[in-house]
Amino acid sequence: MVARWWDSWSWSGSTGLNAATVWWVGTGLEQWSVSYGDQPGEVADLKRRASLALLVAALMTAVGPAVVALVAYRLRLVRTGALFLVLAVVIAVPAVPFAVLVGRDLVPPPAKTPGPPGKWMAASQRTTS
Repeated sequence: MVARWWDSWSWSGSTGLNAATVWWVGTGLEQWSVSYGDQPGEVADLKRRASLALLVAALMTAVGPAVVALVAYRLRLVRTGALFLVLAVVIAVPAVPFAVLVGRDLVPPPAKTPGPPGKWMAASQRTTS
């Protein structure tokens, strides 16, 4: 019973990671084809979607072994849990900073607001008192 559940868990985890990778590659190919066009807003949207796909893949890579370790400990498979816990730490060390860097691309920069008019103004903007 446990072996069948374990196989289905492993298969579903790798399928999710494969789906995120295919999503990222597909977005990259779409970005490549759009780069020959003249719509800069669409390139920025595709960059955001590619960053989101990379973030999902990085989080699945970092969180997956930790979940397996937790389930193994709950099933009293101590050695398996310890192995996956070490694997989770080894993977999370480079994956978490990578996820933070990718997450920065998801937050758009603040819009630039025009400041107060300077010393020099056009004649139509001047007010006469």
